[in-house]
Amino acid sequence: MTSTMLFTIAIVGGYLLGSIPFGVIATRLGGAGDLRSIGSGNIGATNVLRTGRRDLALITLLGDGGKGAVAVLLAWLATRDGTVEQQAVVTSLAAGAAFLGHLFPVWLGFKGGKGVATFFGTLLAAAWPVGVLAGATWLIVAFLFRMSSLAALVAVALAPAIALLIGRPPAIALLALFMGLLIYIRHSDNIRRILKGEEPRIGAKKPMEGHNGGPPMPPELYTDKRPPEA
Repeated sequence: MTSTMLFTIAIVGGYLLGSIPFGVIATRLGGAGDLRSIGSGNIGATNVLRTGRRDLALITLLGDGGKGAVAVLLAWLATRDGTVEQQAVVTSLAAGAAFLGHLFPVWLGFKGGKGVATFFGTLLAAAWPVGVLAGATWLIVAFLFRMSSLAALVAVALAPAIALLIGRPPAIALLALFMGLLIYIRHSDNIRRILKGEEPRIGAKKPMEGHNGGPPMPPELYTDKRPPEA
C-alpha cells in the first residue's frame, strides 16, 4: 500500500469514526430525548450529565474517547511493518481526523462537541505517556481550582511540550498542538467566564447557563432553546 493510500484511509476513516455522535445516540436510545435541545446543546458527556443520567454520560465519555483511540489503533495496525516515523505520522493523521470528526460531524450538520474526551482518547492511544501526564495535569488543576474547563485548557496547553520533553516524535507534538488550538477556540465562552471570575466550579449547586463542567440539573429546568454552543 502506498503512502498516499495510507494517508487517505487514515484521514477518511478517522474522520468517519470521529463523527459518530455517541452522546446523541446514547440519550435517544436511553429515552432522555434529543441532547441538542438540552442544556447548552453540546453533544459531549458534560451535557449528557445534565439529563441526570450518569450511565448515559459514562457511555458518552467512553465513546467519545474510544472512537479516537480506535482510529489510532487501526492506523497503527496498518503501519505496523513501517518505520517509527511513518507510524507516528499516520496515527497522528488518523487521530487528528477523528478529532475533527467529533468537532464537525457530517451526520449532525458539522455541529459537534468541544473535543476534550476525544483529545484524551486519541492522545492515550497515540502516545500513552503523554496522555497520562496530560490527564494528571487535568486532575491537579481540577483539584486546586475546581473548574473542569480550566483543567482541560491547562492540560491541552502543556501536552505538546510534554510530548517533546519525553522524546516523542514531532508528529505527536504537532497533533497535540493542533487539537489544543481547536479546543481553545471551542472554549472561548469558558475562557471569557474564567477571566471574569464567573466560570462555575465543580460541585456548585447551581451551574450557570452554558456551563461546561457542573453537576446535572433536572431536565424540566432546561427551557433554553439557544443554538448549540458546539
